[in-house]
Amino acid sequence: MISNDVLRRIRYTFDYSDSQMMELFAHADHEVSREQVCSWLKQEEDPGYAEMTDKLLATFLNGMINALRGRREGAQPVPEERLTNNMILMKLRIALDLQSEDVLALLESVGLSFSKHELSALFRKPGHKHYRVCEDQVLRNFLKGLQQHFRESATSDSPEQ
Repeated sequence: MISNDVLRRIRYTFDYSDSQMMELFAHADHEVSREQVCSWLKQEEDPGYAEMTDKLLATFLNGMINALRGRREGAQPVPEERLTNNMILMKLRIALDLQSEDVLALLESVGLSFSKHELSALFRKPGHKHYRVCEDQVLRNFLKGLQQHFRESATSDSPEQ
């Protein structure tokens, strides 16, 4: 998937403001401007659109992990130069503290059924004999499941008017 699309979906899912997006980058010790964030969030057709690199998305996801789970002791992880869908899925799973059952339930909620074995294959190292590439459709459906879960729970938590 395109890094900008992943960033847009995460922003919408958790209803992050520009300032919150900048803070998440700061949690990974990387400063970005509001203009940069806005240009990454624009649609491809927009003249102000800027392509986000995999390294910047990895930095954002590392910041999200630090913000939601706490910084780990010692040296911080170096953001990957090249991100795969498997890595994005893993980083989101870590940031949101999701167990396998949670991920399976999110996928099931959008009509995508996976077995535990199929899911664990997505989290294996690329050289492992049971490793499976996470296709765009799987990541897209996972993000859609997150969106349904977090956006619906946010609206159901707000007082009725």
